[in-house]
Amino acid sequence: MPPTEDREVTALNQVASVATAVRSRSFEIRVTAGPDVGKTFTVDSNREGRVLVGQSPACGVKLADTTVSRRHAALELAGGALRVADLGSTNGTWVNGLRVYDVVLQGGETMQVGNTVLSVVAGQSLEEPPLEQTHFGSFIGASDEIRRLYPTMARIASSNIPVIIEGETGTGKEVLAEALHDLGPRANGPFVVFDCTTIAPNLMEAALFGHERGAFTGAHLASAGLFEQADKGTLFIDEIGDLDVAPQAKLLRAIERSEVRRIGGKGWLHVDVRIIAATRRDLDREVQSGRFRDDLFFRLAVARIELPPLRRRRKDVSLLAAHFWKALGGAPAALTGDLLKRLEDYDWPGNVRELRNAITQKITLGELAKPRSPVNPASGQTAQGDTIERVLAEDLPFSIARDRVLDQFEERYVARVLELHGGNVTHAAKASGIGRRYFQTIRGRRKT
Repeated sequence: MPPTEDREVTALNQVASVATAVRSRSFEIRVTAGPDVGKTFTVDSNREGRVLVGQSPACGVKLADTTVSRRHAALELAGGALRVADLGSTNGTWVNGLRVYDVVLQGGETMQVGNTVLSVVAGQSLEEPPLEQTHFGSFIGASDEIRRLYPTMARIASSNIPVIIEGETGTGKEVLAEALHDLGPRANGPFVVFDCTTIAPNLMEAALFGHERGAFTGAHLASAGLFEQADKGTLFIDEIGDLDVAPQAKLLRAIERSEVRRIGGKGWLHVDVRIIAATRRDLDREVQSGRFRDDLFFRLAVARIELPPLRRRRKDVSLLAAHFWKALGGAPAALTGDLLKRLEDYDWPGNVRELRNAITQKITLGELAKPRSPVNPASGQTAQGDTIERVLAEDLPFSIARDRVLDQFEERYVARVLELHGGNVTHAAKASGIGRRYFQTIRGRRKT
């Protein structure tokens, strides 16, 4: 057993030990038939994320073929080969005459998307040293899938361009947004969060742009909107795919002209705000369905980062688990190699957030976050702690019983992590691996 202070280092070393020099190969994608015939695209770095193929402005291989879906397929370097995954396209992805959904190519193949034919040409195989970076600000990851994103994150952080962060729920989009802000030129400015899922559509305009006194019933005082509050800083628009269509045009105008007008106001106010947006949705499909403006998407997608789900970055499970365990003061002897192995064997549909919840509940309650959690004893029997036993004894409906347990977990978790960090919410949120806004939300529920 490694010493207490070495537990996280051990997990990191386990990841780093396999991060030896890798074989990297560039690939050229040549258009041999279709509207874009003659064009060539290159996939040449193992330090980037997926390259999308389709009509969307977000695509690295952008095609004019109208029979190609907006996001038709994805290309990704994998161990010296080129992985091709169809993204639910209308007309399918075909390789050498066979329809494929997820396949690895070595070069020399012919790929067809819609009416466009692509020739896949492999370049020279090179051996490149791996990146040793394990975090970007408060965003943690040492897997190849994350390490190859760090150079892109650094370039985006140093700029003021709008960026869209895409990924499933719980992959760390808000944590990354805060890191981009904290490591960028606006670090001394405010970081303001607008969560599109928590505000009613009829209140979104007032929240974003503010209002004057008497502008509507209940507006007893003038109020600055989030754009004004974020002046000289960053406005993070979380789950922008849930933004109602009505305010999208005004949001676009505010971004393009850097000015807003309060509801009931007569003049325009200049604002200097960087926009970082995040979404769990496929915005291209939202555009096609008419639920999201194409021009707004194009304006926001100047840069994009797609965070992979935890099941695609299994090397990070032990590292993240050790990080959460150490931050919360868990007993080191309980974080065994067997436990870490079982954590790695689980798919984590809730991603990093679910992993954090499993670790924190294990520490604070000595119980499991979910009955199906891989933290279960080898016998498959769930630990029967006092909290869960008391709730089960009440014979409540499933949803009510579940919420009762989670409420108690959140109350004890927030109290403990705040105590560990002297009541400092910012430090507690960072140690928890969650954004300040989400931590404050949990804390607010605990107070009510």
